[in-house]
Amino acid sequence: MKVKAKKHLGQHFLKDPSICQRIAGDLKMAKSQNVLEVGPGTGALSKWLIADKRIQELYLMDVDEESITYLKMLYPERSSNILFEDFLSYDLNKFLPGESFNVVGNFPYNISSQILFRCLEFKDRIPEIVGMFQREVAQRIAKGPGSKQYGILSVFMQAYYDIEYLFTVDEDVFDPPPKVKSGVIRCTRNQRTSLPCDEKLFKRVVKTAFNQRRKTLRNSLKPLLSGLELPEKYSGERPEQCSVEDFILLTEMIGRQNEG
Repeated sequence: MKVKAKKHLGQHFLKDPSICQRIAGDLKMAKSQNVLEVGPGTGALSKWLIADKRIQELYLMDVDEESITYLKMLYPERSSNILFEDFLSYDLNKFLPGESFNVVGNFPYNISSQILFRCLEFKDRIPEIVGMFQREVAQRIAKGPGSKQYGILSVFMQAYYDIEYLFTVDEDVFDPPPKVKSGVIRCTRNQRTSLPCDEKLFKRVVKTAFNQRRKTLRNSLKPLLSGLELPEKYSGERPEQCSVEDFILLTEMIGRQNEG
């Protein structure tokens, strides 16, 4: 049985075993030995995860029924751990309830950012994420303040995870080959249990700032300021110059103003 890559699902199947082995090996699994592979496709990466003795429980989740059928034929002894589900809508509260799990995958590029936002919803149960992304997206997530690539996803992910850009992957190791290079990153849960500010307001401040990233914060955040004058340190800066901690402080200032 041959699984056909489907364009509408953004599928590009990995075919280089050395890359698959490297991705599997990049999982540290320091805080959990449970692993969920999202979008296993034809199981190229799954093979190395199955062979990894450190993994206590491995689950494969894919929205492509053809891939699920193929994987259950390939690994019949693991069929109960091969899930025909959409990671973006699946109720993760039902998945290993009360336990933590790491997420790994060669993520479909068209939903890779959404996968990370979904992981953020369950950040207290997902201590580690190792994933393949379009290189520009991987770099954006890993970049710090001062870079033009630094943006909304960078801030949200770096608020709760330490990000490492691991390596770049060429187009020819996929079937079919994508038109862009890929990048693998590792996201490791940091020590921050919660933000010292209103998290909903924090998200709003970050999105409002970056939605007009060419403007200074004085101008881009004007709808939220209600007459509040920003300290000189921030008023003339643009959003890409602000760290996670800066956005937390800005959120606290705006929150106090709203309370008053």
